[in-house]
Amino acid sequence: MSTIEALDQSHPGLFLQITQALKGQAFNQRTEQTYLHWITRFVLFNGGKDPAALGTGDQQKFLTYLQERMRLSRARLNQAALALQFFYQDVLKQPAGDNLAVAS
Repeated sequence: MSTIEALDQSHPGLFLQITQALKGQAFNQRTEQTYLHWITRFVLFNGGKDPAALGTGDQQKFLTYLQERMRLSRARLNQAALALQFFYQDVLKQPAGDNLAVAS
């Protein structure tokens, strides 16, 4: 399943919303790719559920999974947390988990 399919199946038009929000922030291309990657992984992790219906607890479960099961570095975990914060605040216009815990 492609990134576009995964995102649009969970929430119609989501891929376009994300790309427009990324362009609006004037991020560099690598940051855009990284954020899109983490947002897509988050959607897939949650079984393709509509991300607008997911909350801070779901975001935290995803980060915990990345840390404990995938053993990602702290830098990568912070990237994922920032991508989720951007996704919820700038794309979905919902409160984000500002204090998502990334344990050391």
